[in-house]
Amino acid sequence: MPAKSGFGAYPRLLREPGALTLGLYGVVGRFPIAMRSLGCLLLVAAISGSLAGAGVVAAAMLISQGLASPVLGRLADRVGQRKVLLTTCAVHAVALSTLVTAIMLGAPLPLLVLAAVATGCASVSFTSFMRARWAALVEQGTLRTAYALESVLDETIFLLGPLLVTVLATAVHPAAGLVACVAFTTVGSIAVALHTRSEPVVEPLDEGGGQRAISVTGVQVLMVAYAGMGFLLGAIDVTMVAFAREQGTPGMGGVFLSLTAVGSLAAGAVFGAVDWKLPQEKLLVATTTVLVLGAVPLAFAGSSLVMAGLAVVAGIAIAPGLIAGSTLLEALAPKGSLSEGFSWLSSAGALGIALGTGAGGWLAESGGFDAAAWAAVGGGAVAVALSAAGQPALRRRRPVREPGMAAREQ
Repeated sequence: MPAKSGFGAYPRLLREPGALTLGLYGVVGRFPIAMRSLGCLLLVAAISGSLAGAGVVAAAMLISQGLASPVLGRLADRVGQRKVLLTTCAVHAVALSTLVTAIMLGAPLPLLVLAAVATGCASVSFTSFMRARWAALVEQGTLRTAYALESVLDETIFLLGPLLVTVLATAVHPAAGLVACVAFTTVGSIAVALHTRSEPVVEPLDEGGGQRAISVTGVQVLMVAYAGMGFLLGAIDVTMVAFAREQGTPGMGGVFLSLTAVGSLAAGAVFGAVDWKLPQEKLLVATTTVLVLGAVPLAFAGSSLVMAGLAVVAGIAIAPGLIAGSTLLEALAPKGSLSEGFSWLSSAGALGIALGTGAGGWLAESGGFDAAAWAAVGGGAVAVALSAAGQPALRRRRPVREPGMAAREQ
């Protein structure tokens, strides 16, 4: 079925049976992604006064989540998302509640790290699960719009989530942000788990369901490309924070990052509304190239006003790049392995962000904000090079499923 283009594609998508409720449930379950680590930082710092300890606890949570996500995705493909979501949300509630209690009681750092690791291991890659559900719910021609909607919602969450957790932690109670994460994850996970219309089909092993997503060369290319894009994004974050500090206005760092998200959100909405004639693998190269080009001017920013404008430009290709990558993954991953495949991309991107943040911070400390900006360009160049070199692998599609087949088989 041909893709439906124009901004009317979004209302048409949400009029599909079950689409609006799936989108709303996904927003609820996704909020903790942008709240959990910051809420942890704020609570540990408020109770112990140690930013170093707060960083260790938050890092342990993020690293364990990145390692566990593909495992949980693989499990969801084998036994069904519903069982995984219902089980992990219960474990997550216990683990995160234990972490909050331990922090409030002044428990030693190793115990906090242990609770943080348990929390991370019980935190599914919610965006990955949602993308797999959209692939089961809507027809092939509508899928690009669904992924665009997901990217727009992601950017919205990352705009509102940090603000919400900060307000809760400062105006209500230092632990209020993490308590909200427990509530959001529990309610969102249960609601999505019970949304039977979008439940991905569990493929029998003897019908190809046993093949791992990561065993596909095209998926491996996407993972490296996502890691490169993540490195760029992590280094850009540091670039803007470092620039704000060098200008004597550290509070502007958050403003610049928000403007980047605004650029990404707007561009993602437009990208998803256009019926692109280029193949998705070429769109991936094009969007990552624009992403790199958008990072170059950051090294030459001379004032906060200029950086504000450049921040919007730097964000323009973020969501389009992720939409192209998501659409490719859906076409490349073996039947019955979408949850795992999207989880691998999420983990690769998170690893890239962590590396980009670390490298960018070190370079900014020794060479200034512009050094971090050039590091971002380097990470993005890797993504472009791998996307271009991997075109043959990205063109190898698995047989296209009949539109809406997964949803009708429920």
